[in-house]
Amino acid sequence: MAAERDELGAHVSAAGGVAHSPARAAALRSAVLQVFTNQPGRWAEPVITAAAVEAFLAERARHGIRTAAAHGAYLINLASPDPVLRERSFDAFAGELRRCAAFGLEYLVIHPGSAMGADRRRARQRNAEGIRRALELVPGDVVVLLETTAGSGSSLGASFEELAELLDLIAVPGRTGVCVDTCHVWAAGYDLTGDYDGVLRALDGVVGLGCVRLFHLNDSVAGLGAGRDRHAHIGEGALGMEAFRRLLRDERLRDIPKLLETPKDGDALRADRRNLRRLRALRR
Repeated sequence: MAAERDELGAHVSAAGGVAHSPARAAALRSAVLQVFTNQPGRWAEPVITAAAVEAFLAERARHGIRTAAAHGAYLINLASPDPVLRERSFDAFAGELRRCAAFGLEYLVIHPGSAMGADRRRARQRNAEGIRRALELVPGDVVVLLETTAGSGSSLGASFEELAELLDLIAVPGRTGVCVDTCHVWAAGYDLTGDYDGVLRALDGVVGLGCVRLFHLNDSVAGLGAGRDRHAHIGEGALGMEAFRRLLRDERLRDIPKLLETPKDGDALRADRRNLRRLRALRR
C-alpha cells in the first residue's frame, strides 16, 4: 500500500504522543509526515521514554512512513543578540535534535531566526555558530533544514542568498539543507506564479536544488512581496493553482517530500484531504 503513495503529506498532530502521527499520515494516504515533538510555543522540554520511541517506530513501520520530519519550536532564535535568549534557544534546539535522533526522524525544520533589529551579518554568524555547535553536541544523521521565510521584520532567510550564506557559515553540508515554503517565498517576492522558471533558476543557482530536501506547500493570503506569513488553502490564495501545477510536474522535484501546512478549519483530516486531493489532481 505504501508503495502506491506519492511524496505528498501534511503536518499532522502529535496529540496523545508522537506515536499517533503515523496513523494520521496514513489516513491521508501519505507516506511522509511532519510533526512537533514538543509544544511549539513553550520552552518546556518533554521527557521522551524508551517506550514512546518504540511505539513510534512500530507505528511508522506499520503505516509505511518513508520520511518523517519535525518542525522546531517557534520560540527558538539562535540569531538573537540577547545572550540569555540565545543560550536558552540553543538548549531548546539541542533538545529538538536529541528528540529527532531518538525517534529516528530524517529532518528537523527550523526558522533561521531574527536579528531583532541588530546587525544582520552578525545575526547570521550567531545563527550558524549555534547550529554548528548543536550538531557537534548531538551526533547522528538528523539533517537540519533552514526554512525560507516571508521576510517580515528582522527575520533571516527571506532571500536565497541569505540562506546560502547561512549554509556556508554552518559548514556542515552533510547535515544541513533547505526547506522551501511556497507561501514564504511568494511573500518574500519570488513570483512562483508569473515566473516559475526564473525562481527555480535562482534557487538552483544560489542555493542548489540538491540542498532542497523538503517543501512546505501553502497558498498565501497576502500578495507577492507582502512580507506576511499567512497560509491559505491550496488554490484559494494569491498564489493560485498554477504555481503548484508547475511544481508538482517538475521532474527535478518529483521525489522531494512535500508537506501541507494549510489551515485545519477545526477538522484537520477533512481539510488536509481536500488540499491533498487538489494537489494530486494537478498531475493529471
